[in-house]
Amino acid sequence: MQFDVGAIILFLMPPYVANAVPVIFGGKIPIDFGINAWDGKRLLGDGKTWRGLFVGIVGGVLVGYAEAALTGNSVFAFLALLTSCGAMLGDILGSFIKRRLNYERGRPSLFMDQLLFIIMALVLGYPILAQVMPGVLALESIGVILVVTYVMHRLMNIIANRLGLKKVPW
Repeated sequence: MQFDVGAIILFLMPPYVANAVPVIFGGKIPIDFGINAWDGKRLLGDGKTWRGLFVGIVGGVLVGYAEAALTGNSVFAFLALLTSCGAMLGDILGSFIKRRLNYERGRPSLFMDQLLFIIMALVLGYPILAQVMPGVLALESIGVILVVTYVMHRLMNIIANRLGLKKVPW
């Protein structure tokens, strides 16, 4: 498989947007409706909301529609749906795991905060990526994706914190 920067960028944009827009447009009703899990702790916490989930997926899909229009390949819209759902699932899964491990809301976790969303985007996008952009699944591509995602996530969270959009810079 060939390393393809363009394919990596096309892959990254929808899940990045899906992961970012809930910071700005999320809020209101928590996905877990305030329910506690078997361990007596919140299932997910107040930081994961239905509106955030919805705007995250819609934002990512809109980017996918733009990619489809720019490339003339409608599969990018469907791929964006899969990867945006994957990004949101990864974020929610990270929150679930952090609650089980007694992490306070807002406490950082390298893997769960910066990387789990993009890993789940890769997992859910795999069936389409394998057919349309197999280079994205090459080991060196995945390495680049993880490093770039870590750096970009940290940078964007610092900026969001300084702009008052996030309480913590991670």
